[in-house]
Amino acid sequence: MQAILFLCTENSVRSQMAEGILRRMSGDRFDVYSAGLNSKSIHPLTHVVLNEIGIDTSSQRSKDVSLYLGKVSLNYVIFVCDAAESDCPHIFPFTTNRLSWSIADPSVGSENEQEILERFRQVRDTIQRKIADWLVERNREEARAD
Repeated sequence: MQAILFLCTENSVRSQMAEGILRRMSGDRFDVYSAGLNSKSIHPLTHVVLNEIGIDTSSQRSKDVSLYLGKVSLNYVIFVCDAAESDCPHIFPFTTNRLSWSIADPSVGSENEQEILERFRQVRDTIQRKIADWLVERNREEARAD
């Protein structure tokens, strides 16, 4: 089974969303992980917007990237923020595939609660589209390989 790691700076929003969404969309097809360079607790709105689309986040927790270094053989590392990629461009030198999905941090900006919630929803929807497109591409690649 292929292993995928979503990597971000804090593992509190984007990488957590990606982990939950890919797990839901792909079932048991992949081993899915997420981590942060400086992990912090999961942002409460991450739980809210994932729960809105039926993703149970009760088993997810914020994890530091050191949990995976040299311990998990990864087929894909997907950076979901520019800072994580620029801060550790060679952290997984033996990973077969590295992807960069530049997604803005929804927790930065206006202090208006409704605007922040809407940004979280937009990021969730963006990640969901990116994962759907990535899965379509993976299916094409696998069909060509057969």
